[in-house]
Amino acid sequence: MKWFVRSLVGAICLVVLAVLGFQLFKTQIAEIAFKKAIEANVGRDASTELPDGLHVFICGAGTPLPDPLRAGPCLGVIAGDRVFVFDAGSGGTRNLTRMRFPLGRTERVYLTHLHSDHMDGLGELLMQVWVNGQRAEPLPVSGPRGVDEVVSGFNAAYRIDGTFRTAHHGAGIANPAGRGGLGETITLPAGPGSRAVVLDENGLKITAFSVSHAPVEPAFGYRVDYKGRSVVISGDTIYDPNLVAISQGVDVLFHEALDPEMVGAMHDAAAAKGADHLAKILDDILTYHAPPVDAARAATEAGARQLVFYHTIPPLPSHLLNDYYVRDAKKAFDGKITVSEDGMVFSLPADSNAINRHDGFK
Repeated sequence: MKWFVRSLVGAICLVVLAVLGFQLFKTQIAEIAFKKAIEANVGRDASTELPDGLHVFICGAGTPLPDPLRAGPCLGVIAGDRVFVFDAGSGGTRNLTRMRFPLGRTERVYLTHLHSDHMDGLGELLMQVWVNGQRAEPLPVSGPRGVDEVVSGFNAAYRIDGTFRTAHHGAGIANPAGRGGLGETITLPAGPGSRAVVLDENGLKITAFSVSHAPVEPAFGYRVDYKGRSVVISGDTIYDPNLVAISQGVDVLFHEALDPEMVGAMHDAAAAKGADHLAKILDDILTYHAPPVDAARAATEAGARQLVFYHTIPPLPSHLLNDYYVRDAKKAFDGKITVSEDGMVFSLPADSNAINRHDGFK
Protein backbone atom coordinates (compact mmCIF):
# COMPACT_ATOMS: atom_id res chain seq x y z
CA MET A 1 0.00 0.00 0.00
CA LYS A 2 2.83 2.41 0.88
CA TRP A 3 4.47 1.61 -2.45
CA PHE A 4 1.25 2.45 -4.27
CA VAL A 5 0.87 5.78 -2.43
CA ARG A 6 4.49 6.71 -3.11
CA SER A 7 4.10 5.82 -6.78
CA LEU A 8 0.91 7.86 -7.03
CA VAL A 9 2.52 10.86 -5.34
CA GLY A 10 5.54 10.54 -7.63
CA ALA A 11 3.35 10.42 -10.72
CA ILE A 12 1.43 13.49 -9.59
CA CYS A 13 4.69 15.34 -8.98
CA LEU A 14 5.91 14.46 -12.47
CA VAL A 15 2.67 15.73 -14.01
CA VAL A 16 2.91 18.96 -12.02
CA LEU A 17 6.51 19.45 -13.07
CA ALA A 18 5.61 18.79 -16.69
CA VAL A 19 2.79 21.34 -16.60
CA LEU A 20 5.02 23.92 -14.90
CA GLY A 21 7.79 23.22 -17.40
CA PHE A 22 5.41 23.68 -20.30
CA GLN A 23 4.15 26.98 -18.89
CA LEU A 24 7.70 28.22 -18.35
CA PHE A 25 8.96 27.18 -21.78
CA LYS A 26 5.81 27.23 -23.95
CA THR A 27 7.13 30.10 -26.09
CA GLN A 28 10.31 28.18 -26.85
CA ILE A 29 8.33 24.98 -27.49
CA ALA A 30 6.02 26.85 -29.89
CA GLU A 31 9.04 28.29 -31.73
CA ILE A 32 10.58 24.85 -32.18
CA ALA A 33 7.27 23.39 -33.40
CA PHE A 34 6.77 26.28 -35.81
CA LYS A 35 10.23 25.89 -37.34
CA LYS A 36 9.76 22.14 -37.74
CA ALA A 37 6.41 22.72 -39.48
CA ILE A 38 7.99 25.28 -41.81
CA GLU A 39 10.84 22.93 -42.66
CA ALA A 40 8.42 20.09 -43.36
CA ASN A 41 5.87 21.99 -45.45
CA VAL A 42 7.13 25.17 -47.13
CA GLY A 43 8.00 24.45 -50.76
CA ARG A 44 6.80 20.86 -50.49
CA ASP A 45 5.15 19.46 -53.61
CA ALA A 46 2.79 16.57 -52.85
CA SER A 47 3.02 15.31 -56.42
CA THR A 48 6.66 14.30 -55.94
CA GLU A 49 5.54 11.86 -53.24
CA LEU A 50 2.95 10.14 -55.44
CA PRO A 51 3.50 7.25 -57.86
CA ASP A 52 2.81 7.67 -61.54
CA GLY A 53 -0.94 7.47 -61.93
CA LEU A 54 -4.19 9.34 -61.51
CA HIS A 55 -4.71 11.29 -58.28
CA VAL A 56 -7.76 13.29 -57.18
CA PHE A 57 -7.48 15.93 -54.45
CA ILE A 58 -10.77 16.85 -52.76
CA CYS A 59 -10.34 20.59 -52.39
CA GLY A 60 -14.06 21.25 -52.02
CA ALA A 61 -16.74 18.65 -51.27
CA GLY A 62 -19.49 21.07 -50.29
CA THR A 63 -22.16 23.43 -51.56
CA PRO A 64 -23.13 27.09 -51.05
CA LEU A 65 -24.42 26.12 -47.59
CA PRO A 66 -21.89 26.50 -44.74
CA ASP A 67 -20.16 23.24 -43.82
CA PRO A 68 -17.14 23.16 -41.47
CA LEU A 69 -15.76 20.11 -43.26
CA ARG A 70 -16.31 21.20 -46.87
CA ALA A 71 -15.50 24.17 -49.11
CA GLY A 72 -17.23 24.90 -52.41
CA PRO A 73 -17.00 22.31 -55.22
CA CYS A 74 -13.39 21.79 -56.32
CA LEU A 75 -11.32 18.79 -57.39
CA GLY A 76 -7.61 18.87 -58.19
CA VAL A 77 -6.40 16.17 -60.58
CA ILE A 78 -2.85 15.01 -61.25
CA ALA A 79 -2.33 12.62 -64.17
CA GLY A 80 1.32 11.69 -64.41
CA ASP A 81 3.10 15.03 -64.48
CA ARG A 82 0.07 16.99 -65.69
CA VAL A 83 -2.07 19.10 -63.36
CA PHE A 84 -5.67 20.27 -63.68
CA VAL A 85 -8.43 21.73 -61.51
CA PHE A 86 -12.11 20.88 -61.99
CA ASP A 87 -14.43 23.60 -60.67
CA ALA A 88 -13.26 26.43 -58.45
CA GLY A 89 -15.61 26.78 -55.51
CA SER A 90 -14.92 29.22 -52.70
CA GLY A 91 -12.16 28.05 -50.37
CA GLY A 92 -10.89 25.37 -52.73
CA THR A 93 -7.65 27.13 -53.63
CA ARG A 94 -6.66 27.50 -49.99
CA ASN A 95 -7.33 23.81 -49.44
CA LEU A 96 -5.17 22.93 -52.44
CA THR A 97 -2.38 25.01 -50.92
CA ARG A 98 -2.77 23.23 -47.57
CA MET A 99 -2.61 19.91 -49.42
CA ARG A 100 0.61 21.02 -51.16
CA PHE A 101 -1.02 20.56 -54.54
CA PRO A 102 1.31 21.89 -57.30
CA LEU A 103 -0.85 24.91 -58.12
CA GLY A 104 1.87 26.61 -60.11
CA ARG A 105 1.89 23.72 -62.60
CA THR A 106 -1.87 23.85 -63.24
CA GLU A 107 -2.29 23.89 -67.02
CA ARG A 108 -6.06 24.27 -67.26
CA VAL A 109 -9.25 24.68 -65.24
CA TYR A 110 -12.38 22.81 -66.34
CA LEU A 111 -15.75 24.14 -65.16
CA THR A 112 -18.76 21.84 -65.06
CA HIS A 113 -21.26 24.70 -65.26
CA LEU A 114 -21.65 28.35 -64.36
CA HIS A 115 -23.52 28.23 -61.07
CA SER A 116 -21.74 30.60 -58.70
CA ASP A 117 -20.70 27.97 -56.16
CA HIS A 118 -18.69 26.14 -58.84
CA MET A 119 -16.66 29.17 -59.89
CA ASP A 120 -16.84 31.83 -57.15
CA GLY A 121 -13.26 30.98 -56.11
CA LEU A 122 -11.90 31.36 -59.63
CA GLY A 123 -10.36 34.79 -59.02
CA GLU A 124 -8.23 33.53 -56.15
CA LEU A 125 -7.25 30.40 -58.10
CA LEU A 126 -6.13 32.44 -61.11
CA MET A 127 -4.09 34.74 -58.87
CA GLN A 128 -2.35 31.89 -57.05
CA VAL A 129 -1.57 29.94 -60.22
CA TRP A 130 -0.20 33.11 -61.87
CA VAL A 131 2.24 34.02 -59.11
CA ASN A 132 3.18 30.49 -58.02
CA GLY A 133 3.72 29.40 -61.61
CA GLN A 134 5.35 32.65 -62.76
CA ARG A 135 3.15 32.32 -65.81
CA ALA A 136 3.86 34.20 -69.01
CA GLU A 137 0.37 33.70 -70.45
CA PRO A 138 -3.14 33.54 -68.96
CA LEU A 139 -4.43 30.23 -67.59
CA PRO A 140 -6.95 28.52 -69.91
CA VAL A 141 -10.37 28.00 -68.31
CA SER A 142 -12.63 25.65 -70.27
CA GLY A 143 -16.35 25.23 -69.76
CA PRO A 144 -19.81 25.66 -71.26
CA ARG A 145 -20.86 28.70 -73.24
CA GLY A 146 -20.58 31.85 -71.18
CA VAL A 147 -17.25 30.82 -69.68
CA ASP A 148 -15.47 33.62 -71.55
CA GLU A 149 -17.78 36.21 -69.98
CA VAL A 150 -17.20 34.76 -66.51
CA VAL A 151 -13.41 34.70 -66.90
CA SER A 152 -13.36 38.21 -68.33
CA GLY A 153 -15.28 39.40 -65.29
CA PHE A 154 -12.74 37.91 -62.90
CA ASN A 155 -9.91 39.35 -64.96
CA ALA A 156 -11.45 42.81 -64.64
CA ALA A 157 -12.10 42.41 -60.92
CA TYR A 158 -8.48 41.40 -60.21
CA ARG A 159 -6.76 43.77 -62.67
CA ILE A 160 -5.89 46.45 -60.11
CA ASP A 161 -4.64 43.88 -57.61
CA GLY A 162 -2.48 42.39 -60.36
CA THR A 163 -0.75 45.71 -61.00
CA PHE A 164 0.10 45.90 -57.30
CA ARG A 165 1.56 42.37 -57.34
CA THR A 166 3.79 43.18 -60.30
CA ALA A 167 4.90 46.49 -58.78
CA HIS A 168 5.79 44.72 -55.53
CA HIS A 169 7.34 41.44 -56.72
CA GLY A 170 8.56 42.43 -60.17
CA ALA A 171 7.71 41.04 -63.59
CA GLY A 172 9.98 38.04 -63.01
CA ILE A 173 7.54 36.76 -60.37
CA ALA A 174 4.28 38.40 -61.46
CA ASN A 175 4.59 38.80 -65.20
CA PRO A 176 1.63 40.99 -66.26
CA ALA A 177 1.38 39.03 -69.52
CA GLY A 178 0.47 35.90 -67.54
CA ARG A 179 -2.14 37.38 -65.22
CA GLY A 180 -5.70 36.04 -65.16
CA GLY A 181 -7.43 33.50 -67.33
CA LEU A 182 -8.51 32.86 -70.88
CA GLY A 183 -12.04 31.50 -71.28
CA GLU A 184 -12.41 28.73 -73.84
CA THR A 185 -15.86 27.38 -74.70
CA ILE A 186 -16.46 23.64 -74.95
CA THR A 187 -19.20 22.88 -77.49
CA LEU A 188 -20.71 19.41 -77.47
CA PRO A 189 -22.71 17.82 -80.29
CA ALA A 190 -26.45 18.32 -80.09
CA GLY A 191 -28.76 15.54 -78.95
CA PRO A 192 -28.78 12.76 -76.36
CA GLY A 193 -25.53 11.05 -75.46
CA SER A 194 -23.62 14.25 -76.08
CA ARG A 195 -19.88 14.04 -75.43
CA ALA A 196 -16.55 15.21 -76.84
CA VAL A 197 -12.90 14.40 -76.17
CA VAL A 198 -11.33 17.70 -75.12
CA LEU A 199 -7.77 16.44 -74.54
CA ASP A 200 -6.03 13.33 -75.86
CA GLU A 201 -2.25 13.35 -75.45
CA ASN A 202 0.40 10.84 -74.37
CA GLY A 203 -1.97 8.40 -72.73
CA LEU A 204 -4.14 11.05 -71.07
CA LYS A 205 -7.70 11.55 -72.27
CA ILE A 206 -10.30 13.96 -70.89
CA THR A 207 -13.87 13.67 -72.14
CA ALA A 208 -16.60 16.24 -71.50
CA PHE A 209 -20.21 15.05 -71.54
CA SER A 210 -23.61 16.61 -70.99
CA VAL A 211 -25.58 16.07 -67.78
CA SER A 212 -29.10 17.07 -66.67
CA HIS A 213 -29.18 20.14 -64.43
CA ALA A 214 -32.08 22.11 -65.93
CA PRO A 215 -32.65 25.01 -66.08
CA VAL A 216 -28.84 25.24 -66.19
CA GLU A 217 -27.86 24.36 -69.74
CA PRO A 218 -25.39 23.26 -70.83
CA ALA A 219 -23.94 21.49 -67.81
CA PHE A 220 -21.03 19.07 -68.07
CA GLY A 221 -19.41 16.16 -66.35
CA TYR A 222 -15.90 14.95 -67.15
CA ARG A 223 -14.17 11.59 -67.49
CA VAL A 224 -10.38 11.37 -67.07
CA ASP A 225 -8.45 8.32 -68.32
CA TYR A 226 -4.75 7.79 -67.76
CA LYS A 227 -2.67 4.63 -68.15
CA GLY A 228 -5.48 2.23 -67.48
CA ARG A 229 -7.01 4.25 -64.61
CA SER A 230 -10.15 6.34 -64.75
CA VAL A 231 -12.37 8.70 -62.79
CA VAL A 232 -15.64 10.42 -63.62
CA ILE A 233 -16.70 13.77 -62.16
CA SER A 234 -20.47 14.22 -62.37
CA GLY A 235 -20.81 17.95 -61.87
CA ASP A 236 -24.37 18.81 -60.81
CA THR A 237 -26.99 16.47 -62.23
CA ILE A 238 -29.98 14.28 -61.59
CA TYR A 239 -29.71 10.62 -62.55
CA ASP A 240 -28.54 10.76 -66.16
CA PRO A 241 -28.25 7.87 -68.65
CA ASN A 242 -25.49 9.75 -70.47
CA LEU A 243 -23.40 9.78 -67.28
CA VAL A 244 -24.00 6.04 -66.88
CA ALA A 245 -22.90 5.40 -70.45
CA ILE A 246 -19.72 7.46 -70.22
CA SER A 247 -18.85 5.94 -66.82
CA GLN A 248 -18.74 2.31 -67.94
CA GLY A 249 -15.99 0.44 -66.09
CA VAL A 250 -14.73 3.53 -64.28
CA ASP A 251 -12.53 3.06 -61.23
CA VAL A 252 -14.07 5.86 -59.15
CA LEU A 253 -17.26 7.80 -59.78
CA PHE A 254 -17.28 11.18 -58.02
CA HIS A 255 -20.98 12.02 -57.87
CA GLU A 256 -22.94 14.86 -56.32
CA ALA A 257 -25.99 14.02 -54.20
CA LEU A 258 -28.88 15.58 -52.30
CA ASP A 259 -30.83 13.74 -49.60
CA PRO A 260 -34.50 14.69 -50.15
CA GLU A 261 -35.61 13.67 -46.66
CA MET A 262 -32.95 15.75 -44.93
CA VAL A 263 -33.55 18.76 -47.18
CA GLY A 264 -37.28 18.28 -46.67
CA ALA A 265 -36.80 18.59 -42.91
CA MET A 266 -34.93 21.84 -43.49
CA HIS A 267 -37.75 23.05 -45.74
CA ASP A 268 -40.38 22.32 -43.10
CA ALA A 269 -38.36 24.10 -40.41
CA ALA A 270 -37.93 27.17 -42.62
CA ALA A 271 -41.63 27.25 -43.49
CA ALA A 272 -42.63 26.90 -39.83
CA LYS A 273 -40.50 29.94 -38.96
CA GLY A 274 -41.94 32.06 -41.76
CA ALA A 275 -38.79 31.97 -43.92
CA ASP A 276 -40.83 31.39 -47.05
CA HIS A 277 -38.06 32.44 -49.45
CA LEU A 278 -35.69 29.87 -47.94
CA ALA A 279 -38.40 27.20 -48.00
CA LYS A 280 -38.96 27.91 -51.69
CA ILE A 281 -35.25 27.56 -52.49
CA LEU A 282 -35.01 24.29 -50.55
CA ASP A 283 -38.03 22.99 -52.43
CA ASP A 284 -36.62 24.06 -55.82
CA ILE A 285 -33.24 22.36 -55.41
CA LEU A 286 -34.91 18.96 -55.06
CA THR A 287 -35.55 18.93 -58.80
CA TYR A 288 -32.01 19.18 -60.16
CA HIS A 289 -29.81 17.13 -57.85
CA ALA A 290 -29.53 13.34 -57.58
CA PRO A 291 -30.60 11.57 -54.39
CA PRO A 292 -27.81 9.35 -53.01
CA VAL A 293 -29.71 6.23 -54.07
CA ASP A 294 -29.86 7.47 -57.69
CA ALA A 295 -26.12 8.18 -57.69
CA ALA A 296 -25.59 4.67 -56.34
CA ARG A 297 -27.85 3.24 -59.04
CA ALA A 298 -25.78 5.08 -61.66
CA ALA A 299 -22.58 3.64 -60.16
CA THR A 300 -24.01 0.11 -60.28
CA GLU A 301 -25.24 0.42 -63.86
CA ALA A 302 -21.85 1.82 -64.91
CA GLY A 303 -19.93 -0.95 -63.18
CA ALA A 304 -17.95 1.59 -61.16
CA ARG A 305 -15.58 0.11 -58.61
CA GLN A 306 -16.05 2.85 -56.02
CA LEU A 307 -18.50 5.70 -55.43
CA VAL A 308 -17.43 8.94 -53.80
CA PHE A 309 -20.02 11.54 -52.85
CA TYR A 310 -19.00 15.16 -53.17
CA HIS A 311 -21.14 18.31 -53.36
CA THR A 312 -23.15 16.74 -50.55
CA ILE A 313 -26.49 18.39 -49.74
CA PRO A 314 -27.35 19.24 -47.02
CA PRO A 315 -24.15 19.98 -45.05
CA LEU A 316 -22.90 17.04 -42.97
CA PRO A 317 -20.96 18.72 -40.14
CA SER A 318 -20.60 15.46 -38.16
CA HIS A 319 -19.34 12.08 -39.33
CA LEU A 320 -22.29 10.57 -37.45
CA LEU A 321 -24.52 11.81 -40.29
CA ASN A 322 -22.66 9.90 -43.00
CA ASP A 323 -24.36 6.54 -42.40
CA TYR A 324 -27.75 8.21 -42.43
CA TYR A 325 -26.88 9.96 -45.69
CA VAL A 326 -25.94 6.70 -47.49
CA ARG A 327 -28.60 4.47 -45.91
CA ASP A 328 -30.39 3.81 -49.23
CA ALA A 329 -27.31 4.11 -51.42
CA LYS A 330 -25.78 1.07 -49.70
CA LYS A 331 -28.72 -1.00 -50.92
CA ALA A 332 -28.20 0.09 -54.51
CA PHE A 333 -24.40 -0.22 -54.80
CA ASP A 334 -22.26 -3.10 -53.54
CA GLY A 335 -18.92 -1.32 -53.89
CA LYS A 336 -17.20 0.98 -51.46
CA ILE A 337 -18.97 4.29 -50.80
CA THR A 338 -17.17 7.32 -49.35
CA VAL A 339 -18.80 10.52 -48.17
CA SER A 340 -15.89 12.81 -48.97
CA GLU A 341 -14.66 15.88 -47.15
CA ASP A 342 -11.93 18.38 -47.85
CA GLY A 343 -8.39 17.07 -47.67
CA MET A 344 -9.01 13.55 -48.95
CA VAL A 345 -6.72 12.34 -51.74
CA PHE A 346 -7.64 9.34 -53.89
CA SER A 347 -4.63 7.76 -55.63
CA LEU A 348 -4.89 5.32 -58.51
CA PRO A 349 -1.39 4.10 -59.45
CA ALA A 350 -0.83 3.48 -63.15
CA ASP A 351 -1.33 -0.05 -64.49
CA SER A 352 -2.71 -1.23 -61.15
CA ASN A 353 -6.04 -2.04 -59.53
CA ALA A 354 -5.29 -0.22 -56.29
CA ILE A 355 -7.43 2.67 -55.08
CA ASN A 356 -5.67 4.29 -52.13
CA ARG A 357 -6.83 7.13 -49.96
CA HIS A 358 -4.88 9.40 -47.62
CA ASP A 359 -5.24 12.69 -45.79
CA GLY A 360 -3.71 15.45 -47.86
CA PHE A 361 -3.67 17.86 -44.91
CA LYS A 362 -1.03 15.79 -43.09
